[in-house]
Amino acid sequence: MPQASSPIGVFDSGVGGLSVLRALLAALPHERFVYLADSANAPYGERGDAFVAARTHAITQYLREQHDIKALVVACNTATAAAIHEVRSSHPDLLLVGLEPAIKSALAVTKTGHVGVIGTRGTLTSAKFGKLLASLADQAHFVVQPCDGLAHAIERSVALPVAPAAHPVESTETGALCKRYVNAMGTFGTAPGEMDTLVLGCTHYIFVAHELRTLVGPDVQFIETGEPVARQTKRLLDAAGLLQTAGSAGGNLSEAGTDATPSVLLLTTGPVAMMEAAAKRWLNLPAEHCRSVSVR
Repeated sequence: MPQASSPIGVFDSGVGGLSVLRALLAALPHERFVYLADSANAPYGERGDAFVAARTHAITQYLREQHDIKALVVACNTATAAAIHEVRSSHPDLLLVGLEPAIKSALAVTKTGHVGVIGTRGTLTSAKFGKLLASLADQAHFVVQPCDGLAHAIERSVALPVAPAAHPVESTETGALCKRYVNAMGTFGTAPGEMDTLVLGCTHYIFVAHELRTLVGPDVQFIETGEPVARQTKRLLDAAGLLQTAGSAGGNLSEAGTDATPSVLLLTTGPVAMMEAAAKRWLNLPAEHCRSVSVR
């Protein structure tokens, strides 16, 4: 049985879920984490539900058997939509946290009542998201835009140099895709009838926040899911008596053993070099934290 000292599992189709892991690390500084990127099969957003569900089950089983996780954060909107109900049924004893585009949070901040939502096609065309959207349709006007190829482009960009801020947005593949989809949505701004809020419905998208900000302007509010997911994870662990604290037995000192930074293991089914680059860029973690694994 998992103990308080057992790690928290986090998984995504690729490196996008590192944005959620970053929020978890900030909210739960004494926990251990095992992150798994299924990069060999990314992106999930353009695959069928059956495939995504099968991978979600396989990865959940792997993390339980190999790492004895005490909780699992499904840091992927598409996997949550396709499979989390099945995972709850198959693993009723596992603390489970999923993601969905945070359109409820957008309602709390929009002043114009016009909200943009971007995500993968798999997420935005899912029955789960459709039900959520329908339940809130009378409270705001939502413009929903699938962004085919954007998550995959963000994956590929991790090994590339960061483009200087002065460069045109469309000078990079990610920037060109952001421009295409933002332009297709309509007008952003704070005037009546304009979208003053943008929901980032894919964990990858926070990593192109600069490009999106350049396109929609300084006054549009971005809504993403990392911090709410971290708060929910903390609540569940606390309620279950599994929250790791500074004085808990089996603490998670760093490899040097001198400071109480979280112990983080980053696994990938794809090229380990991509994970190493992402870990350095977005978490400031060295390559020693990254490993390549096979999950069947």
